[in-house]
Amino acid sequence: MKDPRDIIKRPVITERTADMMGSNKYVFEVDLRANKTEIKDAVQRIFDVKVVNVNTMRVKGKPKRVGKYFGKRSDWKKAIVQLSEDSKALEFFEGV
Repeated sequence: MKDPRDIIKRPVITERTADMMGSNKYVFEVDLRANKTEIKDAVQRIFDVKVVNVNTMRVKGKPKRVGKYFGKRSDWKKAIVQLSEDSKALEFFEGV
């Protein structure tokens, strides 16, 4: 079994995802090869919460240019995880 910290890379914190946190939905950048079951197990093991639903989507990398050279950012996978009502809230801003 994979280590949960290899599956969940980082939380995605924006204004939109901060609004989603009020309804027990959290957004994470996850490994491209991870499936919904692995993501659910990883979040439950890392944060000790009960996960109800997981939605995933692949995000295409944006094209970028430096001078005359063209390239693109890497593709990545986003997971929206919904926690149960009786689960504790995840605090990402505790040390700020």
